[in-house]
Amino acid sequence: MAAELEYESVLCVKPDVSVYRIPPRASNRGYRASDWKLDQPDWTGRLRITSKGKIAYIKLEDKVSGELFAQAPVEQYPGIAVETVTDSSRYFVIRIQDGTGRSAFIGIGFTDRGDAFDFNVSLQDHFKWVKQESEISKESQEMDNRPKLDLGFKEGQTIKLSIGNITTKKGGVSKPKTTGAGGLSLLPPPPGGKVTIPPPSSSVAISNHVTPPPIPKSNHGGSDAALFQTRHHSHPTGSSSEHWQDIKDRLEE
Repeated sequence: MAAELEYESVLCVKPDVSVYRIPPRASNRGYRASDWKLDQPDWTGRLRITSKGKIAYIKLEDKVSGELFAQAPVEQYPGIAVETVTDSSRYFVIRIQDGTGRSAFIGIGFTDRGDAFDFNVSLQDHFKWVKQESEISKESQEMDNRPKLDLGFKEGQTIKLSIGNITTKKGGVSKPKTTGAGGLSLLPPPPGGKVTIPPPSSSVAISNHVTPPPIPKSNHGGSDAALFQTRHHSHPTGSSSEHWQDIKDRLEE
């Protein structure tokens, strides 16, 4: 099912590539492009590198019709499917395969050195991605095999939360402190709900006391008569001796 969901993507396209028949490798020293007939390529056309899943495909196609000439499946790079030559950076040896399982080694080359560089980097980037995907898949599988942590609450387990002045524990809520203006904390009232008002200080009593003005003294008869008249009217029911004694005391002061 996973193979059916894979789609083919294009990694690189080069419009000009030359194909050469190469002699068998003479020793373990590697292939040499100078042993090929570089001025007489056996075929020229277009090169495309595609990928499907983890496998890359080097496809040699006709420039005009796009007909497939040969293709080389690449499962690893560097590897036996693609090798570089020992005397040039523009030539490679690839292993082509048909649908019946037969394979052969041929040489390919690019006129432009930049095309050869792009061919090499495209394969490197693809298999770097394959390596990263394999590591991620391995780590994910290891995580799945680890015992999972049980973070749920056990039966009867409680937690304590502290939010500002409110503390919650086991479903109980404490009363927040009452604050007055300016953020000052107010003390709770005394038991019984009665508040005793303290008596005013002595400074308040003195400031509210008003001293009566003194009675002016005078030796003139008119003033004594007025005083006698006032006293007489203020005590209409008293005896005359008491009035005269009171007036006498006033004059002697």
